Amino acid sequence: MRKIYFIILFLSFSVAASNCTGQNLVLKSKDRHIRYTGRINLTDEAAELYWTGSSIKINFNGAGVSALLQDERGDNYFTVIVDDKVVNTIHLDNTKKVYTLVEGLPAGPHSLELFKRTEWEMGKTVFYQFILAKETSILPAPEPKKRRMEVFGNSITCGYAVEDTTGKDRGSAPYENGYIGYAAITARHFDADYVCTSKSGIGVLVSWFPLIMPEMYNRLDPTDPTSLWNFSRYTPDLVVINLFQNDSWIVKLPDNQQFKERFGTKAPEPAQIVKAYRDLVKNIRKKYPKAQVICALGSMDATKEGSPWPGYIEKAVAELNDKNIYTHFFPYKNTGGHPSAKEQQAMADDLISFIDKKIKW
Repeated sequence: MRKIYFIILFLSFSVAASNCTGQNLVLKSKDRHIRYTGRINLTDEAAELYWTGSSIKINFNGAGVSALLQDERGDNYFTVIVDDKVVNTIHLDNTKKVYTLVEGLPAGPHSLELFKRTEWEMGKTVFYQFILAKETSILPAPEPKKRRMEVFGNSITCGYAVEDTTGKDRGSAPYENGYIGYAAITARHFDADYVCTSKSGIGVLVSWFPLIMPEMYNRLDPTDPTSLWNFSRYTPDLVVINLFQNDSWIVKLPDNQQFKERFGTKAPEPAQIVKAYRDLVKNIRKKYPKAQVICALGSMDATKEGSPWPGYIEKAVAELNDKNIYTHFFPYKNTGGHPSAKEQQAMADDLISFIDKKIKW
């Protein structure tokens, strides 16, 4: 027993000494000092990130940190946050390589977060390890937040085209940024952990592609119908559902391929629309029986004056008869394209005000 004690003591001293003598400390993906948030798949070799808002965090003492990453197609972008401030954006390519996240920091303790700002349409990202700069040491992993939030949404929640200032509403990766979307802003305001189960173009009854939210909401790898998420791994206090914008367009397009696949030749009746929404909320409620739920819509034209879609949501929620499920509709922004950064902030301010008034968490 005494011999084992001295071996452990020697190994601990050796690790500390190697760090002090200038060697780089490596933290592999399963290291206990790393904290993940989001639907992330941890394999033996790496962590696979798919969804907007997937996050990797560490605390450290020293000057800088790099990461070994590989992107599936070279389309994804990540925001680097140090000490709660955005310091860098990195664009990955499809080779396995080391990226410098931050360097030249003053001596002392720091926090770092790597936030996936693009959605799974851009492909998955594989994270292998952090590499700490010389004479930098690791600190205990960041603690989970006291509040937890999850948002089920579409392109609005993903921050589609939010950084396209030309007015062309381009949705390619350089212009998408979920970090400055209304949902992520709201989560940061309340100092809440944030999970974003969202996809541009998705609907409840029909989407712009062959997948709807009732078929996707329970997936880990969103591209694999057999890859199911373990809902016990993350239990939100607050759920926000912001869907129906895409449905509101496609149900008017009988020549659309997805319309034909889902409905044939006849658009869904109001009762069918209400039932589909009610069933989705009911299934999410079964996964999170204690959460408070906000059924939201907007801020695009699904909430403009005369739109029936808020009424469908109100009817579905009334039929659920659950005092912890609320409705909230963002005012119609009355501008072209997807919400700009300014309009996303306005949505966040609106949602924050509603939460302050209605939600206890």
